Parts: sequence; C-alpha cells; structure tokens
Amino acid sequence: MILELNGVGAGYGRIPILHHVDMSVAEGECVGLWGPNGMGKTTLLKTILGYLPATQGSINFMSEDVTPVAAHVRARKGLGLVPQGRQIFPALTVLENLRMGAALSGEGERHVIEEVLEQLPRLKSLLKRTGGLLSGGEQQLLALARCLCGRPKLMMLDEPTEGIQPSINEEIAETLRRLISEKSLAMIVVEQKREFIAVLAKRVLLMQKGSIAGEMTAAELLAHDTFH
Repeated sequence: MILELNGVGAGYGRIPILHHVDMSVAEGECVGLWGPNGMGKTTLLKTILGYLPATQGSINFMSEDVTPVAAHVRARKGLGLVPQGRQIFPALTVLENLRMGAALSGEGERHVIEEVLEQLPRLKSLLKRTGGLLSGGEQQLLALARCLCGRPKLMMLDEPTEGIQPSINEEIAETLRRLISEKSLAMIVVEQKREFIAVLAKRVLLMQKGSIAGEMTAAELLAHDTFH
C-alpha cells in the first residue's frame, strides 16, 4: 500500500472532526471519498497532507510513518493536492504557476513542465496569461497541472468539478484516467458528482460524521440515490 491510515483522529482546537479513520490506497489505485458536506472529507485530506496534526493514530506513506512529519516534507516525498477552489496564484502567469509546482519535483524544471503540458495540452497556448484571467475550467486544469509538476506519487483532489462546465470535467476525467493507467499514479478523489467518481474509482468510501461508514463499488455508488 502506498498510503495507510490506522485509527486516525484530528480536529480544530478542541473540536474533534475525524474519529478512528482507517483507510488504504494502493499504488495506481483511485479511491473515491463520498458523503454529505461537513462530514470531514476535506479535514481528512488536510490531515493526510500534514496541514492538520493527527491527534491519534498513524499515517504511513510509502511504508514510512509520516505522522510527525511536516507538511512541506510530505509534499517533497510525493503527497500532492489539487485543492477545492483551485487556489492558483491569480497574479502569476500560467508558466509561473507551473514553475512553482515544479520546484517540488527535484528535477529539471523545463523537462517537468513540458511533460505535464503534454498531458494537459490546452494550457500550452495560455502560458503567458495570468491565472486570474483564466476561466474556471482553465484554472482547474492549471491547478491539476501545477500539482503534477511536483511529481506526486499520490494526488488528492478536493471537489475538482465544482463550478466547471461539463466539457472540461470530461477532459479532466480523461486526463486522470490516463495518469492512473499509464503512470500508476495513486489518487484520492473527494467529489459530489457520483458519475465523475465512478469513471475513476473502483472503490468508494462513504464518509459520515468524521468516520468511514462503508465501502462501495462504482456501480453501487451510481445506484445510491441519497446519503443515508
């Protein structure tokens, strides 16, 4: 397993959010994380990344206990995030945003960026445009590309289709499918659109009240009408 969580708890101050979370992700596997808003999905991603400290349990990444390890060190080890709301640098150009991501890769910047642009060719004509002038869909593609420039071994995506037109969603889904199959990139996808998760993940974890309440296949997710 590339990632293993054992009994992980976390919260904000004295307010507990996560309770005894157990989950795992294999190399080249995409795991969907589904559930109502406010159930702890984003908090779980932040805890895996080290933005929030785990108050109990352990987080193992690539067979190493990273529970006490700082967030920037985890990023260099290969944990990447495409955050909700994209959070690109709006005053920087597309190329400058990609260079920020490539700084984590430890490889030649130009080579890394060129390779990522082959995966997301729509960005090639936008390299000199500032991020704030891009459409929502283009910003999401940039956020994805910036994360990929860091050479992640496990990429986490938080609501990647939020506020984006269907054609861009299809492009993102196809790119992610290709990365899983060709690059064996592991992923965790937090998403409200069941169809998007089902395209990528064979295994979907249902999150309720800060805990993993169950596991479904993609087909079972599509047949799941409501949260309960």
